Amino acid sequence: MKKDIEIPQVKDVYVAAVREFNEDFQGEEWNIYLINDSDIDLEMVLIVSKGYGKKRETSVMRHKIERLPSKNFAKIEFIQDEVLALNNEFRISYFSNSRMFDKKFTFPGNSIRESALGEIPLIPKQGILAK
Repeated sequence: MKKDIEIPQVKDVYVAAVREFNEDFQGEEWNIYLINDSDIDLEMVLIVSKGYGKKRETSVMRHKIERLPSKNFAKIEFIQDEVLALNNEFRISYFSNSRMFDKKFTFPGNSIRESALGEIPLIPKQGILAK
């Protein structure tokens, strides 16, 4: 029965958008990071991302990180300026202590912008946390 299934709550794991200078292209760009601020390593991390709006939708991107150590972060993907007006969703699934965790993180349309930058966990740069 559904009531017997325990769904563990995701804690101290975040998705953040960070504005960074790209040396290769000599310009600023937005990058998405997965942050593990917990005391436990994340294993077999699966990430599914997509952007969507009323009339537009991006292709679905899939990423895998074998292991993300505790108190660490990893870059997931670059996000183009053209899709910042869309809702950008990141579904994160991972194993920790032999249990599976899953959470959907969303950046609402136009929420990724320089005026919204603030402090984020672990990364020594300013960014925006997904909801």
